Amino acid sequence: MALQPVEKIPSLAPRPADSHKGRFGSVLVIAGSRGMAGAAALAGASALRSGAGLVRVATPAEVHPTVASFEPSYMTYPLPCDEEGIISFKLSQGVLERMLEKVDVVAVGPGLGRSDDVRALVHWLIESAGKPLVLDADALNALDGDVEVLGGLTKPAVVTPHPGEFARLVGATIDHVQADRENQAAGLAARFEHLVVVLKGNGTVVTDGARLYVNRTGNPGMATGGVGDALTGVIVALLGQRLSPFRAAQLGVYVHGLAGDIARDQNGEVGLIAGDVVDAIPDAFDHVVSSHGRADDEPED
Repeated sequence: MALQPVEKIPSLAPRPADSHKGRFGSVLVIAGSRGMAGAAALAGASALRSGAGLVRVATPAEVHPTVASFEPSYMTYPLPCDEEGIISFKLSQGVLERMLEKVDVVAVGPGLGRSDDVRALVHWLIESAGKPLVLDADALNALDGDVEVLGGLTKPAVVTPHPGEFARLVGATIDHVQADRENQAAGLAARFEHLVVVLKGNGTVVTDGARLYVNRTGNPGMATGGVGDALTGVIVALLGQRLSPFRAAQLGVYVHGLAGDIARDQNGEVGLIAGDVVDAIPDAFDHVVSSHGRADDEPED
């Protein structure tokens, strides 16, 4: 498979003096379950730190107080949940339909848990939401054995699997995926229109099936719970700011890894936690601007 290598790092256009929050994307994050409130909180907070104009976090009512107390700058919405503390799609669909009318982009998956309702929720978003999507974690697990549902996409989607999730998606072993990461990721992206694949790990791969970017920021200290949830928030925020899906994913993984490097320098590799990465995201964006300039004269994809 002949892939066009991409090395130039995109950036964001300057913000006009008369900016308002509506210009920078209204983001919906659907995440969290019993014991996984932090996943929803980290994804929402990282979206804010990545420049989203408005962030809404929809999470099971059971964990809603915890998610709401984490960060006052996003809005939170409690959704009906089942006896396991997992979102009940049957009882939440109407609320989510009304929320979709108010947002530009949607991230789904961090800490959602696994159930038939989660599976139905993810399939519904792919087939009916009509919004750009970021699918991560349990949203990808909901596609296990049914990846062909991605053929129903009508808007761009970025999927962000780690090697184990990717292996389950394509029906391969982790060793097989890791032995040929670039072509494995590109092969999945090429199967479906509107799809960008972010295969996480050492040298995260970003591809739309035609172009390929291999990221070199990041460090082993980022191998800790919640860091992937932060990446979801970064990418969905960049989609909301109208970067194309490939560029949003490329810049997202670069900034996310750079934030991890900044956090490592401040806190060390061993003690680094996901919140450190979120806190370092603004400095990472400042570094991108100072090192690579603004993207105000770059053509769109």
